[in-house]
Amino acid sequence: MPIETTTATAVPVRFRDDVSVELVKHSASDGDVLWAARVSTAGEQSLEELTKDPERSKGLINYLMRDRHGSPFEHNSMTFFVSAPIFVFREFMRHRVGWSYNEESGRYRELQPVFYVPGPERKLVQQGRPGKYEFVHGTEEQHKATVAAMEQSYEQSYAAYQEMLAAGVAREVARATLPVGLFSSMYATCNARSLMHFLGLRTQHELATTPSFPQREIEMVGELMEEHWARLMPLTHAAFNANGRVAP
Repeated sequence: MPIETTTATAVPVRFRDDVSVELVKHSASDGDVLWAARVSTAGEQSLEELTKDPERSKGLINYLMRDRHGSPFEHNSMTFFVSAPIFVFREFMRHRVGWSYNEESGRYRELQPVFYVPGPERKLVQQGRPGKYEFVHGTEEQHKATVAAMEQSYEQSYAAYQEMLAAGVAREVARATLPVGLFSSMYATCNARSLMHFLGLRTQHELATTPSFPQREIEMVGELMEEHWARLMPLTHAAFNANGRVAP
């Protein structure tokens, strides 16, 4: 939960150990997959799928997923409002196909002092060799030291940012002092196929046939997006899980 403190410049600083994802609009249902798929064999009669219960055709959705006929899963849209640390967005924007982004700008607005600190459940220690390492829980002392160091750094960097703004320095220059632990916000729009690809890479799951090793903070975003998507397209989500969580 957010914790408030105050910098030397009397600007309230907030620390968060979570992320947030809001579904702001969508046009997405399992029926979208069915009419898109059936046009290949039924032509204009595929429009009948718009009024039919998708449950009667869940076998078709599973077939499309299993045999990786992917394009029918693109005829839908979901727009999310995401609040997360900047370092999460830098990873997020590696996903370019099927995604559109608009992020808040440090050139056009004064950035707010909200910063990320790891929660007590966040694994802190990396062990093993490159390509075969794992993360394990640190000690209570390591967690306290990590949080203390981050909070001190954040407070100093934001104080410097405020000092530059007060001196008349442009926002686009002053923002250079701020760390990637600063929270930002963006709209992210995707379709089910691009979201499945994202989830296959950015979440760990017991049903995944291909292992993935995401950074925990972007996985937190992925988990929240998946919750929204699963409610919109339950049959497609079930087929994704049943077929190893591999995007078609």
